Amino acid sequence: MSLIPTRRMATPALRLARLAWFCAAFGVVAAAPVARSADATPKPTTAAKKPAAKAAPAEPAQRVSDTQLQLADRVHTGDAACEFNQTVSVERLADKPGHFKLTFKKVNYTVVPEETTSGALRLEDKKAGIVWLQIPSKSMLMNARIGQRLVDGCMHSEQRAAVKAVEAAAPATGGSKP
Repeated sequence: MSLIPTRRMATPALRLARLAWFCAAFGVVAAAPVARSADATPKPTTAAKKPAAKAAPAEPAQRVSDTQLQLADRVHTGDAACEFNQTVSVERLADKPGHFKLTFKKVNYTVVPEETTSGALRLEDKKAGIVWLQIPSKSMLMNARIGQRLVDGCMHSEQRAAVKAVEAAAPATGGSKP
């Protein structure tokens, strides 16, 4: 005798009985199937009966606090050169203070600064799940929904200058230890 259960083919009557039991057990009301005759043809619909399509309402701008407006002043704008010859562009939206247009691989996102405890600058599009993290030495783009980096090692001209200044200020390390 096998310990592995086998699956038997259910007949249509058995499937219907299981469906009826499920509907009764969980309070689901199922619509009865409609019988169609062989000569019944669907009636054509006219465009006059259909209501006109409504225009999609303009997406309201996300409210930005005073703290977020202060953080927006620290955002590096322009093109950032990233690893694997990729580019991320960050531009201010003139009509929406505190909002930025982030472009990566020909896709645009509207991001706003979010406050962090680490001091990193975080620009986020909560609807798309995109996060742009900016620290003094580099920036990176992440997909927060799946927790994965989309691109890393991005540097604006200001970040490149800061990294060069730190490297120049660091003492030359020798091969011997004291």
